[in-house]
Amino acid sequence: MAFLVVTGTGTEVGKTVVTAALAAAALAAGRSVAVLKAAQTGVGPGEAGDAREAARLAGPVTAAEVARYPEPLAPGTAARRAGRAPVRPRDVAEAAAKLATEHDLVLVEGAGGLLVRFDAQGGTLADAAALLRAPVLVVVAAGLGTLNSTELTARELGRRGLEQAGLVIGSWPAGPDLAARCNLTDLPEVAGAPLLGALPEGAGAQAPVAFRSAAPGWLAPRLHGMWDAGVFREREGR
Repeated sequence: MAFLVVTGTGTEVGKTVVTAALAAAALAAGRSVAVLKAAQTGVGPGEAGDAREAARLAGPVTAAEVARYPEPLAPGTAARRAGRAPVRPRDVAEAAAKLATEHDLVLVEGAGGLLVRFDAQGGTLADAAALLRAPVLVVVAAGLGTLNSTELTARELGRRGLEQAGLVIGSWPAGPDLAARCNLTDLPEVAGAPLLGALPEGAGAQAPVAFRSAAPGWLAPRLHGMWDAGVFREREGR
């Protein structure tokens, strides 16, 4: 797997921290890794974006962005308001392909959800994934309301003929409520894809050394980890 596209069911579900965990686990497995942010919004010149934050947590990975815009908006809107050229899906695919010539794994992180628009023509992260022929990992929330957005994302991936690599819960609460516990069973059912990990609440606030050591324990073997969905469900789903 040369590419893995990381999307979410919406904003603030933990995409960047999951991307960092994916990078840390791959590094621990001996792979060279690049993290590419398709479109970074809401940051100014010189400020750290999501790719750099993933690198801070994960370790020695290459961090790159296709473009950045100052206002925290959808990329297409942010580009228009800034008077700058928008990101096109082909731009993302070409940047990822270039990174793949020097890295074993390129993690492409989107902005918001799968269908957030990059440009006036309606280009999205899904289009970039199609150009790369890359599997798409979906980062989901744990609690009430996550099933609908997860199923909608999964259906769109299927409609487009894109491979859904699986699901990762971006933030698993220390004290999960009934909805979160039930969702351990329901999420893979509605998505038609396996649950491949769960990051503990507050994972991104850990010191980088602790984060890197713990990351393989949050992810399944397919993602270079040792996390077991059945064991996790048995322990947390009661």
